[in-house]
Amino acid sequence: MPEDYTIAFLGLGHMGGPMAVNLVKAGYTVAGFDVVPAALDAARAAGVPVAASAADAASGAAVVLTMFPSGRNVLDAYQGSDGGPGLLAAAAPGTMFLDCSTINVDEAREAARLAIDAGHRSVDAPVSGGVVGAEAGTLTFMVGGDPEDFEAVRPLLEVMGRRVVHCGAHGAGQAAKICNNLILGASMIAVSEAFVLGEKLGLSHQALFDVASAASGQCWALTTNCPVPGPVPTSPANRDYQPGFAGALMAKDLKLAVNALQSTGVAARVGPLAAEIYDTFAAKGGAGRDFSGIITDIRDRSDGPDGAGHKNQPANVAGGAPGTALTTTANSAAQDDGSPE
Repeated sequence: MPEDYTIAFLGLGHMGGPMAVNLVKAGYTVAGFDVVPAALDAARAAGVPVAASAADAASGAAVVLTMFPSGRNVLDAYQGSDGGPGLLAAAAPGTMFLDCSTINVDEAREAARLAIDAGHRSVDAPVSGGVVGAEAGTLTFMVGGDPEDFEAVRPLLEVMGRRVVHCGAHGAGQAAKICNNLILGASMIAVSEAFVLGEKLGLSHQALFDVASAASGQCWALTTNCPVPGPVPTSPANRDYQPGFAGALMAKDLKLAVNALQSTGVAARVGPLAAEIYDTFAAKGGAGRDFSGIITDIRDRSDGPDGAGHKNQPANVAGGAPGTALTTTANSAAQDDGSPE
């Protein structure tokens, strides 16, 4: 890519906005756009130059970076919809299409195929680290694409992130992201159940934390994003579960993981159950809360200390067959997403 070039940054929501700001601060020329006027206004106020449309931004860019809520959004933007020109047609030949959205692996591979067939280059690079990481420039990027294309975008990613990992061919970045978040979602449920159990058994939160954080139960969900207030002062539990990483986004990512589990024939039980639990949590008021707020749902559904039963359990928790269809609640406030590390 040329030394002095423009980056079209499309999707300036909770994650994309701060990422674009960091590129501007690093001296890159950025043309931003978002379909949500409030996101566009916030980016403009933060110093990000904005274009009249996504196609206008792409037409003069060497890199088109997308940060969208879904794979359908990515594919529609690439190809065009509602009679408007697509990004692939608007961009000059050889443009680098860098998708940082979190989408299905198959959708990421299809987006890469479309870009390459149109004479462009393509990399998928979903992120981990949440809004805090986006603001601080400490995200982790999981990258899929050809080695030379990875090296071409590495300098951009290193401005926005602390760790950049080349995971393999097209779609491999998305594969790493959903595998990571499958671990994260399941572990947060387990940590939360353990704290509620500890409460029933008379353990203080601090005592359980002091043991588990230094023993074999240690994990990120416990030591960084602890679901109870007190032991980790910076965790969302200390600010009434303000995200952070919203429950709706965890539900979305776990649904992507379930899609991959089903398409590959993996005999998984914990993943589909975690997806159903978070889908229910998001649908019943947890969409805009941090995903660690799942502990409040577990606590609310738990009976007294005699453990006589469980109230309002999702079907699979009560013993129904795992893997039922999911309808993930979208977080309409988020134009993009990025999970914590």
